[in-house]
Amino acid sequence: MSSPQPASKELVWTIVVAGGSGTRFGGPKQFESLGAQRVLDWCVETARATSDGVVVVVPAADAIRERATAGGVTRSESVRAGLAQIPSDATIICVHDGARPFASPQLFDRVIAAVAEGADAAVPGTQVADTIKQVDGNGAVITTPQRAALRAVQTPQAFRSQALRRAHSSAADATDDAALVEAAGGRVVVVAGEEYNRKITDPDDLRWARQHLARQSPDSEVVGDVMAVRVGQGFDIHRFSDDATRPLVLGGVVFEGCRGLHGHSDADAIAHAVIDGLLGAAGLGDIGEHFPDTDPRWNGADSVELLRQAAALVRAAGFTIGNVDCSVVCETPKLAPRRAEMQQRLSEAAGATVTVKGRRAEGLGALGRAEGIAVWATAVIARTGMVQQ
Repeated sequence: MSSPQPASKELVWTIVVAGGSGTRFGGPKQFESLGAQRVLDWCVETARATSDGVVVVVPAADAIRERATAGGVTRSESVRAGLAQIPSDATIICVHDGARPFASPQLFDRVIAAVAEGADAAVPGTQVADTIKQVDGNGAVITTPQRAALRAVQTPQAFRSQALRRAHSSAADATDDAALVEAAGGRVVVVAGEEYNRKITDPDDLRWARQHLARQSPDSEVVGDVMAVRVGQGFDIHRFSDDATRPLVLGGVVFEGCRGLHGHSDADAIAHAVIDGLLGAAGLGDIGEHFPDTDPRWNGADSVELLRQAAALVRAAGFTIGNVDCSVVCETPKLAPRRAEMQQRLSEAAGATVTVKGRRAEGLGALGRAEGIAVWATAVIARTGMVQQ
């Protein structure tokens, strides 16, 4: 798992700012579809994989529907609305645009690490390819800055918590939070940005994003490329718990009136098998390495949320998730009435199709005696690489 804490005492929270109305785009671009998810969902998914907590800020009219924080009229007002929701013990706060779907977990890690090492703020930046001219109101050139010293700034941006809160205490407005910290006398550093961390501003940007995603998809037909397909197998088994109050959770769905499974998290055996299959296919270890049952953070954890984080790690490693198919062996409960619901929750978390099939053990062994539930999952992922001539 991409570590959200470069230093052991850091508590990292991220604000995903998606409060804009999309005037230039012609509508709220953050809710546009991009592959199996929306633009905003990609941003939130990566933020969750690299942070201890995430606050999502959306237009006020959408806050209830999205179960998110209502934003303000300006970007800075939306950031301040997000800041108000972050606990006071957070030590590092990241701010990420809800319209930059391809920022990687490694980029989050870089800005977080720079702040942990002593900066008040850290921003990702890329080198400027074109010559820049500074002009006056009449278009006359004032100066030509040295291109080597210029950077085009992206998000996520990371901040020492006190520095960001102090910079916003003046209620000033800016399109860049680091500029507020800089104006308040804070030390801002630039780390390496990413080529594909492009902000979706107009419809052409969204078309580019969809094309970029299609080039990474195993269903795309990209001339001159070859798909490197990899398959992973996941397995999980849990016995039924003796705790009568413990709920049964399978595929992110609670089965009321059924005995729960014994485990450190919510013991969702289906989600666990899917996670193991994806991590194994990508060569990223297994669920025990990323979410160990010795870590109190995962005590009672929502396993569908863990699946969302695992899927983000797989994509960050350069893979596209094709599909995952699960076989669940259990005598009880009957899965068919809730199968569509389970498949929807798992697919949303994985960002790809996840299917679930129920099987009985026909009275054989511990599973046949209804002592527990076992799940096998097969995951297919793909990497796109250029054919060598």
